[in-house]
Amino acid sequence: MPRVNDLSCSLVALEQDTTLIVVVEMSQSSWLVGGIVPGLERRPLKKLEPDAPGLLALIERWRGEAERTGARIERVVLAYEAGRDGFWLARWLLARGIEAYVMHATSVAVSREHRRAKTDRLDAALLQRAFLGWLRGEVKHCQMVAIPTLDEEDARRPGREREALTEEKTRIVNRLKGALARLGIRGFKPELRKAPEKLSALVTPEGGPLAPNIAAELGRDMERLRLIKAQIKVIDAARVEWLKTAPRQGPAAMIGLLAQVYGLGLETSATLVHEAFSRDLRDRRAVARYGGLTGSPDKSGSRRRMKGLSRSGNARVRRVMIQLAWRFLRFQKASALAQWWRTQTEGGRKRTVMIVALARKLLIALWRMATQGVVPEGLVLHPQS
Repeated sequence: MPRVNDLSCSLVALEQDTTLIVVVEMSQSSWLVGGIVPGLERRPLKKLEPDAPGLLALIERWRGEAERTGARIERVVLAYEAGRDGFWLARWLLARGIEAYVMHATSVAVSREHRRAKTDRLDAALLQRAFLGWLRGEVKHCQMVAIPTLDEEDARRPGREREALTEEKTRIVNRLKGALARLGIRGFKPELRKAPEKLSALVTPEGGPLAPNIAAELGRDMERLRLIKAQIKVIDAARVEWLKTAPRQGPAAMIGLLAQVYGLGLETSATLVHEAFSRDLRDRRAVARYGGLTGSPDKSGSRRRMKGLSRSGNARVRRVMIQLAWRFLRFQKASALAQWWRTQTEGGRKRTVMIVALARKLLIALWRMATQGVVPEGLVLHPQS
């Protein structure tokens, strides 16, 4: 049976005498490139402008230096930490024959000293040690991030944009309500369709209309709220249209299957598929760990405790699943998972703790449903349209 590549270690044997190893410490203004070059005793270090062709030219220069010493370069590997630059450089290098990897920044072990020296040069050396251990096959030495294709990245944008718009909508609504509360006006609902018309008719407890400056401010906020709601509708309509025209396979098929579950909804289904289920996750433990729904045990000597959720996975998936778990109890009361939760929380105890356990079990069940077609016991589905 082939071994699943979970990116915790390299599955290719390292021949260091024929492998050119490169790491890049990236910042907004410059790149610090470090190399381990066969045939050279020194470890070269070069500072570059953020420029991909310049990086490729430097790699070719180091290759030439190695070959002039008699070494033979058969493999070139490069790694950099995940950050604001995303994955474009890795895709660009892979298209040009360079093995590129993106390193999970929090998986690189650092000194636990309260104060320690930190420079780009030291960070590059730390990346070299971590990357070299990973190439040698040392398990959990560091963790690599799966490099998505441009289409996979693009498919996540509508959901993330909608999430940002929803947060901005909530901020504006709270700001409107807070501004009116300072004037003694309560009960006004800015999210209603006819709220702009009702705003001009508001009267303060003193019996007078709103002051001109606050009225103008509230009007501008209402205009922003109207624009955000219109943009959210555009995103939702585009998603529905895409689902109608997309091939009935891959992510579209998963979303269509999950959307049949009562209480799940199209937006939640799309978020789970694009953020989690479309990835090549090894097993149920990997699914729960990626969702950030596993515990953090703290054991040392006689001390035994749990420090809560690890939060090491995808924060979006974790938030969605916690919210979905509460909604699941309302819409899927007859399901086996809901009955299990009620059994575990008899007497009203451990409700908030067990909702996380329910979210973990539900995430694994939905993953199996989306990838294997296994419908959880007692789950109620919408009729297929």
